[in-house]
Amino acid sequence: MKLTLQQLREIWSGKGDLKLDAADYKRIDDSAAAVTKALATGAALYGINTGFGKLASKRINDADLAQLQRNLVLSHAVGVGVPLDERVVRLALVLKIVTLAQGRSGVRRIVVDALLNLFERDALPVIPSQGSVGASGDLAPLAHLSCALIGEGYIGFAGANPIPAREMLEVLGMAPITLSAKEGLALLNGTQVSTALALDALFRTQDVFRAALISGAMSTDAMKGTDAPFDERIHLARGQKGQIEVAARLRDLMSGSAIRESHRTGDDRVQDPYSIRCQPQVMGACLDVLNSAAVTLEIEANAVTDNPLVFAEDDVILSGGNFHAEPVAFAADMISMAAAEIASISERRLAVLIDPVLSGLPAFLVKEGGLNSGFMILQVTAAALVSENKTLAHPAVVDTIPTSANQEDHVSMATFAGRKAGDIARNAANVIAIELLAAAQGVDFHAPLKTSPALQKAHALVRSESAHLDQDRSLAVDIDRVRLLIETSAFTP
Repeated sequence: MKLTLQQLREIWSGKGDLKLDAADYKRIDDSAAAVTKALATGAALYGINTGFGKLASKRINDADLAQLQRNLVLSHAVGVGVPLDERVVRLALVLKIVTLAQGRSGVRRIVVDALLNLFERDALPVIPSQGSVGASGDLAPLAHLSCALIGEGYIGFAGANPIPAREMLEVLGMAPITLSAKEGLALLNGTQVSTALALDALFRTQDVFRAALISGAMSTDAMKGTDAPFDERIHLARGQKGQIEVAARLRDLMSGSAIRESHRTGDDRVQDPYSIRCQPQVMGACLDVLNSAAVTLEIEANAVTDNPLVFAEDDVILSGGNFHAEPVAFAADMISMAAAEIASISERRLAVLIDPVLSGLPAFLVKEGGLNSGFMILQVTAAALVSENKTLAHPAVVDTIPTSANQEDHVSMATFAGRKAGDIARNAANVIAIELLAAAQGVDFHAPLKTSPALQKAHALVRSESAHLDQDRSLAVDIDRVRLLIETSAFTP
């Protein structure tokens, strides 16, 4: 079983489904049988008939193996903080199913089917957002996910308030599972929560990126900027793929603008500020970074990150370190930096728009300035968010702290990396929403001249949620409405 990035996005948005086929179940059955066979040899098998981490040298009696797995889940379910977003939990649930279906984890099909049933019914375990260092896997958050299978913890259903898992299982016609050898370890080991968080940040940032191309093009037109810096020849001369693609999109977005044609001759300005002129270079670099992160995360979403791994075809169980989420941490930090830069250059364009010297527009984009403050404080809000992003964008992957009595002495911090990347993307969505409002306001001042057909469509979308600002009013609700448009992929250049 392999899921594409598009399928993962659909699952994230609550629209996708997941089906296992006969080949998946054969791999699952063969893997579980291999664990049973290995146990029969009497050999010491890490996490199967031994303790965990620093306690791996402790041998566990066969009669206690089921209790060992239950104890593992319960002892590790110690996360704290606000619960993860439903979309993240939905992704984590699916990613755990996908990795178990690879047939390298030694679990029975009853475990996989129970997870699949929860996903299909949209019954989502409550997972606290803090408590994982991203190795050995996402232990605490995955323990909370796994608690649902044994009737512990809490489960939400169809958006309703969560109730105790045992009660919800009864509502769903399911019974708590008694975990068999290795199953608790297989459920807890893995990078599924880190990867789900990073994917959530990726999808959010992709939506922000698309909206930012539109807001940037609209701002360029609103301040009567030139599209000459988007000329294909400039970008082919450099050869950066993302830069070439962004320049092409900006040309398309501005094509046919009467505002642009109105100052093609007779304009004394020689060059626009970097935030206008260098959009292909900055946004193109962000696009390349996001695409690179996407490749890593698509691989990880389909990866086996359990330990130990069962190779039934070779009658061997091998202990390794695929649970270490370093690739995910790097990808999440890359997303963080890209999202921060998208918001940063957007805020600078906003600053240009409200400055009458640079934009040629009324000060703070409002008539009767002085009596009205217009967009003055919207730029302050954007500046605050951009500044916050600068701190959040510090890479998490460069940090590590030893755990488990120094047995797990280097960790990835991928869970935090993914979580803060999502926070940056949310901040960036608000910044772009503010720029869209400002750019639409700027375009209005050029009437009866019209912007391009593509930007007219985007302008109308903004105006469907926010009327032109004739005199001061609170725009907090307007920002939120446009942000929601961004986060529901309404802006597609």
